Amino acid sequence: MGYSKKPTDRHGKPRFTACYLDVRGSLRSAGTFTSKKDSDKAWQQAELRQAEGRLSDPRRGRQTFRRYVTEEWLLPHHVMEVTTREAYTYQLNKHIMPWFGPMHMNEIMPSTVREWVTNLQATGVSPATIQKVRFILSAIFTTALNDVTYLHPCKGVKTPTVPKKPLKIITPEQFDAIYATIPLATLRLLVETDIESGLRWGELPELRVSDMDLITRVLTISRTVVQVDPKFHPTGGRFLVKEYPKDKEFRRLKLSTQLTAKIAAHSKDANLGPDDLIFAMAPQDSPAAPRARTPRAGPGLWTPTATSRGTGSG
Repeated sequence: MGYSKKPTDRHGKPRFTACYLDVRGSLRSAGTFTSKKDSDKAWQQAELRQAEGRLSDPRRGRQTFRRYVTEEWLLPHHVMEVTTREAYTYQLNKHIMPWFGPMHMNEIMPSTVREWVTNLQATGVSPATIQKVRFILSAIFTTALNDVTYLHPCKGVKTPTVPKKPLKIITPEQFDAIYATIPLATLRLLVETDIESGLRWGELPELRVSDMDLITRVLTISRTVVQVDPKFHPTGGRFLVKEYPKDKEFRRLKLSTQLTAKIAAHSKDANLGPDDLIFAMAPQDSPAAPRARTPRAGPGLWTPTATSRGTGSG
């Protein structure tokens, strides 16, 4: 519980300091006053704001949007995927920072966000992009709420409708025409596996022989590879292998007898070991080069001789 401390200033006049304990149990001051009544009111209000989980220092709301995002939210403290950080950074610099960057956090209101959305529409930004950048802005203020500002300015702000376009499904004849033009057997097997399994592109290159159970025909999806700008990569590479799929959960699926047999034959003919990539390819500049043993290092479809995990280059 808070209290009022009664020190004496250098002229011998009584002063009252409003004291309270913060969430870490440290003694904090809510200000110094000439009367005990004002001091008591100050520490009581500070405790109330703290109990509500609200801002203890209103001055934090006067920092600029640019400073909060770059020094507190995006760069040092916000936990996110490497690819998400890359996408957020590009969208922030292109569509968000030019408008909100110089503004103070406590000055940004729902009307400000609506005006920004209207401006994006007027400058030809697509509804899908507006929806994405509005989501990023909302994520920023969700974090800032009760820490930097009392208001979430994105609440209730609508964005243009993004129509859902139907998927275009090719016919068997179209697939046969495409399949016939693929020159390499490994790539044809990759296409067949993708068609039957529906795997994402980043999951296919990271399939290992040990992921396929030839007896039960069950394929386990446990990794994916993503391509990022080197400046966002932990070690400056182009590809990063993640030890979980996009949905962050291993999953299993059963393949047909025909496809399982083709994968088994391919693995045997290529002399693949349990940790080898199923769809590893020789470098394009030396197609006849002997196949190197592929470590668990990166997207074998592009870099079969990578030497360290996630640091392959295309």
